[in-house]
Amino acid sequence: MSKSKRIFKWMKRRINVTSVSNFFKLKIVDFVLIPLVALIIAFIIVVPKIKVVGGTTMNVAYNSKYSEKGYKATFLGKDISSDVKVSGSVDTTKLGEYKITYTINKYLIPIKKTRKVIVKDLTAPVITLTGDKKKAVCPNKEYEEEGFTAVDDYDKDVTKKVKVTKAKDKITYTVTDKSGNESTVTRKLIYEDKEAPVITLKGTNVLYIRNGEQYIEQGYTAIDNCEGDISNKVEAVGNVNTTVNGSYTVTYKVKDGSGNEATATRNVTVQSSIDPNSGTLVKGGIYLTFDDGPQDGTTNVILDILKEEGVKATFFVTNKGPDELIKREFDEGHVVALHTASHDYSIVYASDAAFFQDLQLVHDRVQRITGYDSRIIRFPGGSSNTVSRRYSSGIMSRLTQEVLNRGYKYFDWNVSSGDAGSTTDPNQIYANVVNSLSKDRGNVVLMHDIKTYTRDALRSIIRYGKENGYTFEVITMDTLMVRQRVNN
Repeated sequence: MSKSKRIFKWMKRRINVTSVSNFFKLKIVDFVLIPLVALIIAFIIVVPKIKVVGGTTMNVAYNSKYSEKGYKATFLGKDISSDVKVSGSVDTTKLGEYKITYTINKYLIPIKKTRKVIVKDLTAPVITLTGDKKKAVCPNKEYEEEGFTAVDDYDKDVTKKVKVTKAKDKITYTVTDKSGNESTVTRKLIYEDKEAPVITLKGTNVLYIRNGEQYIEQGYTAIDNCEGDISNKVEAVGNVNTTVNGSYTVTYKVKDGSGNEATATRNVTVQSSIDPNSGTLVKGGIYLTFDDGPQDGTTNVILDILKEEGVKATFFVTNKGPDELIKREFDEGHVVALHTASHDYSIVYASDAAFFQDLQLVHDRVQRITGYDSRIIRFPGGSSNTVSRRYSSGIMSRLTQEVLNRGYKYFDWNVSSGDAGSTTDPNQIYANVVNSLSKDRGNVVLMHDIKTYTRDALRSIIRYGKENGYTFEVITMDTLMVRQRVNN
């Protein structure tokens, strides 16, 4: 029942218009009340009304956009919303209460309505897990927490407030902000091992042996994600008959405690001599090769750069420099090749026998340090050198054939950095290399790891190769020999 109807009902009780006698029975107070009530009725009927859309109390999320829900004003059934003036503002970047006032001043009595807007933190923090929400855990290990963060729109970083609850098969992360908003994330733990061990062969996966020589196992490692080093569980199967030319395969097998098995193979070729035309070169490949090392101050920095850039190279070593640098080259996956022990032309090219004696010395050093039977060589000065004429006429013609007969492969180059000559500027070394590269061939690059300016140019060369679609390769016994014309 409306206010006006209730008032009329009250007045009817106070006055019975059908009885004149009743009129004379009215009290003085009635003569005051009746006009007043009549005035109130008129006020209710004829005064404008404002209705606030959405209610007079409104909650708004912190840092959201406050949007006015609107209002409607009427007078005697007519819409007068255009007469309403709205005042007040809401700052959603600050928690608190704000007032929006709706006023009509156009009529006899000012009409006002107020909406209370409360800016609250209504958003729960967001928990972000490092790693996967479903995590495989080794059966014999405890889960090691990978980390998490929690950020709230108002309280900001609330990572320190996160409560971690551990159960057998799950970990629950819960955090509550200052306004009581709670967030929960669960990481499920699956105790299983479906990952096979990894077998890494020492030396090369392809090995060439001269007929009659002894086959020496170069070694291997096996690492399992759950059990660690299980190299002692590796079984090597295969027989290499070094008295009969042909191809042989040695297979390496290992199985972890969960039954995951890994295999690797080494192909061994027994032959009387090397076919100089055997092997392949990767088109668009860059074969970074370094001569004359190792040397402290340059080789170690070059190894650092190669590791940081994820690139492998081939090192033609001598008997100079520390053993640990050769060991590091080998352990970090580079190819350790041979460049004779002394690198003294007068010794190396004095005779055929002198050459092989010098070569054997560096071969034995590499094998002692690494266990690897290296058969990749580079002649001092390259196979096309003419300085050897001073010591033995025709020696290069003989050596280039005899090294093949003895099961070696020799490699010259088709890209020169110029660092063996008068070039000492890293920028010029860089230009010499990148301007000579070609996508239509394999690019065997001659450099020297005893040169500081080569060291300083290396990273730029590598990045140029990466940015221009080249790949980086190492020389192996499966690589096609890059040979220059013999001049002696």
